[in-house]
Amino acid sequence: MADLSINLAGIRSPNPFWLASAPPTNTGYQVQRAFEAGWGGAVWKTLGEPIINTSSRFAAVHFGGQRVAGFNNIELISDRPLEVNLREIAETKKRFPDRAVVASLMVEPTREKWHEIVKMVEAVGVDGLELNFGCPHGMAERGMGAASGQQPDLVELQTMWVKEVATTPVIVKLTPNITDITATARAAVRGGANAISLINTINSLAGVDLDSWNTVPHVGGKGAHGGYCGPAVKPIALNMVAECARNPEVGVPISGIGGISDWRDTAEFLLMGATGVQVCTAAMHHGFRIVEDMIDGLNDYLDEKGLSSIAELVGQTVPRYSDWGNLDLNYKVVARINRDICINCNKCHIACEDTSHQCIDMLTDPSGSYLEVVEEDCVGCNLCSIVCPVDGAIDMVELVPEQEPVTWNERQSAIAMLQSVRDQSTKEAIS
Repeated sequence: MADLSINLAGIRSPNPFWLASAPPTNTGYQVQRAFEAGWGGAVWKTLGEPIINTSSRFAAVHFGGQRVAGFNNIELISDRPLEVNLREIAETKKRFPDRAVVASLMVEPTREKWHEIVKMVEAVGVDGLELNFGCPHGMAERGMGAASGQQPDLVELQTMWVKEVATTPVIVKLTPNITDITATARAAVRGGANAISLINTINSLAGVDLDSWNTVPHVGGKGAHGGYCGPAVKPIALNMVAECARNPEVGVPISGIGGISDWRDTAEFLLMGATGVQVCTAAMHHGFRIVEDMIDGLNDYLDEKGLSSIAELVGQTVPRYSDWGNLDLNYKVVARINRDICINCNKCHIACEDTSHQCIDMLTDPSGSYLEVVEEDCVGCNLCSIVCPVDGAIDMVELVPEQEPVTWNERQSAIAMLQSVRDQSTKEAIS
């Protein structure tokens, strides 16, 4: 069995699966039940000033028969008294000393407030702190959460204030509601962060009730934007994790968050540079016991790959992730249809004919009708294989390159150099 333990900036846990700061980590009862099920760590639901929540709070987006493809909430940070949370954190840590217990924190952006709460939570034995600069609603209107997290200077300053008194590792949780998340990641590092976690939820409105015309959810007939998470946000989160992982000015461990539902999602985040992951929506949908399959699946995957530990997986795909300008313009794949497997549903033909490059012909021979790709017209967009309902019916096949690899950046450099030579020749001719 592979070693699934992780060490995220000095915070150790027996496996990479942590519960994110959210409703599943609202009480000691819940966190202890999660640890009994096998979770390696938990980030306690955000602690801060006294909060009053609304009712209702949650909504979900169901798509194509899948329940909870996306999840929306307008719930705020913990509305339980701070002293109760602190007592339960201490009890939980005492009962599960080998699990990571991290306190998520959010206070008014003043040095005194940060110093005060850091000292209080560290006194009860937490393994680390997560500064919540991500929540997009409710607290942001008071200058906290995403309101701070969208300004790199405030992220840097408040992280610095925390580091002035913190004795445990400090994780800065980043908002995705920003153009370039590496800007705030770098600010957190300048402030002294030991690690970053991303992403928090995305600004959203789950929907509108077509009968009542109320927003979903609504509070007495009025709605407000909330935070969106769940499987639908995974591609956005994965990209942001990768952008931070490949940025040399970030350079701190990453706790990956965003739509992680199983061991496969986890492996993808680890490959893109996350040291561990945090999970919320999947646990809310299916319960704490999902971690059992996550642990077994990840362990089997590492064994299959011949890896002895999680550390050997972390970041392996990062060097393969770059800017578009560095991609080979002469690399080419084409679609090929396997007639033995194809069921002639024609979805690929319709998709290609209506919305792509019109390169799948409908043909007939003595055995009946069939589909065939005109390879010289195929641009390798993948659309036909994406819409095909039968695995293996369409393969995307790599062609032998007819020309040397060249990227857009190399092409532009070559053009600029050629132009420079021409300009110089013109000057010499004139003179």
